[in-house]
Amino acid sequence: MVEVKVKLPDNSEIAIEKGKTILDLANKISPNLAKASLAAKIDDKLVDLTYPIEQDCKIELITARSDEAFHILNHSAAHVLASAVVELFPEAKPTIGPSVDEGFYYDFEVKKPFSQEDLEKIEKKMIEIIEEDTPFIREEVPIQEAIKYYEKVEKNKFKVEILKEMPDVDTVSFYSHRNGKFKDLCRGPHIPSTKKIKAVKVLNASSAFWRGDAKRESLQRVYGIAFTDAKKLKKHLKMLEEAKKRDHRILGPQLDLFDTADEWGPGMPLIYPKGTILLEVIKEFWKKEHKKAGYKVVQTPHLFKEIVWKTSGHLDYYLENMYPVDARGERWYVKPMNCPGHMMIYNRKTYSYRELPERIAEMGTVYRYELSGVLHGLFRIRGFTQDDSHIFMLPEQLEDEIVKIIEMVNHFYSVFGFKEWEFFISTRPEKSIGTDEGWEHATKSLMNAIERVGIKYKIKQGDGAFYGPKIDVDVKDAIGRRWQLATIQVDFNLPERFDINYIGEDGQKHRPFIIHRVIYGALERFLAILVEHYAGKLPIWLSPVQAIVIPITDEHINYAKKVVEILDKEGIRAEADLSGERMEYKIRQANLQKIPYIINVGGKEIENNTIAVRDRTNKVRFGVKIEEFVKEVKEKITNYE
Repeated sequence: MVEVKVKLPDNSEIAIEKGKTILDLANKISPNLAKASLAAKIDDKLVDLTYPIEQDCKIELITARSDEAFHILNHSAAHVLASAVVELFPEAKPTIGPSVDEGFYYDFEVKKPFSQEDLEKIEKKMIEIIEEDTPFIREEVPIQEAIKYYEKVEKNKFKVEILKEMPDVDTVSFYSHRNGKFKDLCRGPHIPSTKKIKAVKVLNASSAFWRGDAKRESLQRVYGIAFTDAKKLKKHLKMLEEAKKRDHRILGPQLDLFDTADEWGPGMPLIYPKGTILLEVIKEFWKKEHKKAGYKVVQTPHLFKEIVWKTSGHLDYYLENMYPVDARGERWYVKPMNCPGHMMIYNRKTYSYRELPERIAEMGTVYRYELSGVLHGLFRIRGFTQDDSHIFMLPEQLEDEIVKIIEMVNHFYSVFGFKEWEFFISTRPEKSIGTDEGWEHATKSLMNAIERVGIKYKIKQGDGAFYGPKIDVDVKDAIGRRWQLATIQVDFNLPERFDINYIGEDGQKHRPFIIHRVIYGALERFLAILVEHYAGKLPIWLSPVQAIVIPITDEHINYAKKVVEILDKEGIRAEADLSGERMEYKIRQANLQKIPYIINVGGKEIENNTIAVRDRTNKVRFGVKIEEFVKEVKEKITNYE
């Protein structure tokens, strides 16, 4: 008997017969552990529990508590969904069905859209399939055999298209369950059997296009979510109900901030005056903090000639997402990213090592052609502003600069009222550029910097960009949803492409290290996240209108105007409601607009040169001196309240 050694996460080792499965290993460690396991990682590769162990390796068992569990479970639930749909609707053609952060979905070509009654039937059938407790069986087949299967047996052109686009692949994997009643093209891994899904909900269905392209076939996308615990599902459904109340697509127009309707151009939102004020407040805070941190703010054009994008590599890797412009016979492109402009600004002069680091920052608007199927309010649009920064530095300065960025990130999110955020380091992928030494130094610097700040982090093994490792920051909002915001990206690509140099102590040219980073990410998306985080009830310092003055009758209009004038001069954003509506209606409207302070003025206020102040708790204070109110509000603004 030949044995192999398996290293476990606690660094202990266990021997097992070569060829035994990971499930055999789990049983050898503990039958309870085997029962709790959903999948595994062997040398950082996600696999099924039936995967054979053929050589010395390290193995981590995935249980319900593991980070990867949610996606593996929901990936399997998507497979069960497809099984249920084709049983109930035999004419349905499954296309793709991934897990996503919100659960899972599967796209189908069907003769007519799914009704609510159809979705209820699908969920009931899914529960039946889950209760059957049948195992997921993996099968490896030659790719030509798979193509033939989908051409001749399933007659599914979508799967054929996927298979024919796979480069340099000899075999593909299928997963089946229910004794082969349903099988699907899938790379896996899957949970051992259907009954590991303890709670599932079919949420809704919507129209989608094949490959997200409005010119392709129209499909039905069915969304759902699965958990290993019914309590988690109940909690999630409660969160979804709360999320509906906070939907920025509804609150935006209601609060007169913005509109994402697409009749004038899908993915090109209109930002109204109040929304623009809010964006300007966010930008001013950004400028102030960056000036304090030693950044130089720049501005780059909205479009460049073709040669710039050839140099940057965008024409090779990003062309389908770019907007071309025919400028009187010359080919130009609207910028999808701000990076090339910053490289050219750096190259305007020759830097000495003594002058580094050089920190360049820009609130630059970019344009990317996103497929119509993925557009979503302000969360996914085609024209947006990024708070891009590029830092050019000596290799030995890298760690210190990352520490400063992390501290800035922490400060920003704290000021904007978030309570929790999490750091992830993405390491070198299989295909990458740059030297081993460069990657090792950059990755170690990212880790050391986070540890110096005293923050815990998680590793996303092999998930870095091909041009460098990175840190991503996920922020948790008021109802527990996670949003990926900040990115701190080391870049080995653009320094080479734009021949970025500095003169070293030895008088020779050297490549600097470059960090590309954002904190807000897309400014419009950040605005939408804030609106939903606060359910529209923004803090005083962010509110576009901080106080509204309502005269009791027309006789008090001039005093209302005077109060607004005083507040404006003191830097408090105020306006008066001088419409002909009743006062009670005006107060109700101001509450709907979620304005922090409602000020009423009448004869008594005029006589005493005071105001009546109503706050968001509906508490009313009479006889308030205007100067006292100004002091109170300015203090709250200064403290970012």
